[in-house]
Order: sequence, then C-alpha cells, then structure tokens
Amino acid sequence: MYYVYVLRSHKDGKLYTGFTKDLRRRIEQHNRGQGIVTKGRAPFELVYYEACINKYDAIRREKYLKSGYGKRYLKNRLRNYFIEKEQ
Repeated sequence: MYYVYVLRSHKDGKLYTGFTKDLRRRIEQHNRGQGIVTKGRAPFELVYYEACINKYDAIRREKYLKSGYGKRYLKNRLRNYFIEKEQ
C-alpha cells in the first residue's frame, strides 16, 4: 500500500504534498528536517492522506494534487480545516 499525503508546516503555514510506502516514518523524517524540500519548515502536521494500491497510482494522484485542479480539490475537501485555522 502507498500513501499520498498533505502536510501543513506550522512554521510558514504552507502545504507539502508527497507519497510514501510508510506514512508514519515519512512524517517523522519531515519533522526531523530530513526532507530536502521541507528542511527548515518543521514541525508539520498531517492534514490529509489517501491510500493507493500501487506506486503508480500514488504518483499520479500526487501529481494531480499538486496541480491547480488538485489544489482546488484539497481546498474544498479541507474547507472546515482551513476555516478553523483562520479563527
């Protein structure tokens, strides 16, 4: 099983989307600063994830969520989460 995930940085509030086979380990790595793109932006919280049966579906889903349509999907899907963070 592979996971597509979205993290939110507590430092800058920005989202990061990725995929992995071991979700817990990967989040811990991001929080320890072991991600090249996310280094210096920790701590992170997991705000969304999806499970995929194989790697290729996870890669396609990650690319979609990083696209304009995917970002719009996440914004709508996580609408209540973002409203709570603004208050």
